[in-house]
Amino acid sequence: MFGGQMPRLLAVIIALTAWVGLGIQFYATFGTSGSVLETLWIILRFFTITTNLIVAVTMTAVALDRRVSSFIHAGVTLAIGLVGVVYVTLLRGLLQLEGAALIADTILHYAVPIMTVLYWIAIAPKYGLRWQHSLLWSLYPLAYFAYAIVRGSIDGRYPYPFMNLAELGPARTALNAVGLAIAFVIAGVLMVAFSRLAGRNRGRPLG
Repeated sequence: MFGGQMPRLLAVIIALTAWVGLGIQFYATFGTSGSVLETLWIILRFFTITTNLIVAVTMTAVALDRRVSSFIHAGVTLAIGLVGVVYVTLLRGLLQLEGAALIADTILHYAVPIMTVLYWIAIAPKYGLRWQHSLLWSLYPLAYFAYAIVRGSIDGRYPYPFMNLAELGPARTALNAVGLAIAFVIAGVLMVAFSRLAGRNRGRPLG
């Protein structure tokens, strides 16, 4: 759909947006913690931060004309799309934000997810994606879930209500993890289906 340098230019915009959002979030958190290491420890607790960081690195690589496989690009897009959907459906309004924190929240939960998903739909390579990739992509949120639970078990702070092991108990928390993984797999299957349809419509081999 786009030719020439346009894909790289759009990748630059997305990468810069993600980096700026992360920087503003760091600034807002640092204003409270007063320590660089503590700030990093706090913000890296959240799936939003880790995923936006992955988007920033991935789109920076695309902007620099480095090869990013369709498998990686689709997985990153799926993860950041989940960030936006989960925030809008489950987390929006739980905290009253203002100033820099509100700006970062808007960038990381709305701007970056929307821009990245649209980039993947319109521009990103989609050839070679397979049905089993949806299972592999789900390993990232599951690994994050385990990481967040371990951290929360140590310091008593859980990043999201549906991960609060202390309040929900092991069974409900595990069920939430399974539900998250299933949603991720279903979304991944839909992405593969879209990639195959897009390839067929363009009259090109699916790989």
